[in-house]
Amino acid sequence: MGLAALVSAVISAPLARAQQSRTEPSGQVNTLAQAGQLNSKDYNFVVEAARIDTEEVQGGKLAQKRGTSQAVRSFGEHMINDHSEANTGLKEIATQKGAALPTQLSQGQNSSLQRLAGLSGAEFDKTYAQEMVKGHTDAVKLFQQAAQTATDTDLRAWAQTALPLLQEHLQMAKQMQAAVQNEK
Repeated sequence: MGLAALVSAVISAPLARAQQSRTEPSGQVNTLAQAGQLNSKDYNFVVEAARIDTEEVQGGKLAQKRGTSQAVRSFGEHMINDHSEANTGLKEIATQKGAALPTQLSQGQNSSLQRLAGLSGAEFDKTYAQEMVKGHTDAVKLFQQAAQTATDTDLRAWAQTALPLLQEHLQMAKQMQAAVQNEK
């Protein structure tokens, strides 16, 4: 190998590694460049948190449009406001770290929202409440783990700050579920 070929190989190797795809434990394929300065575990949290925020905002809009219970409509409004704000904070961190946020929800999240969009009345209210309890239970677990184990200190601090709000949302979701349980 000539000197020019060796120099070219040394210069292009990091770029080639950055452009390689990898499959994350969640089954999602990411390029190394999408994660920016974040390690794989932290980046996976960023992706999941961003998708949770987006799903909650979209679900909140459905709740305001299709919900019949005041508890459901109010909860939807909280989801739109709180998760929009949380996503703004996450975007700031991702931008600082050179990480790309996902542009689409997961297939499961899309299916859930489509199912909700096809419901109305008490059926919507009950299903939405059930989804919100489950979704916030899962989100609290995810954020608890990130608040304790995220390697990036900014990301860990953001998760620690967001966690109490998610715990509050979980309690609100349980109250909403109880309120709509006897709807007809």
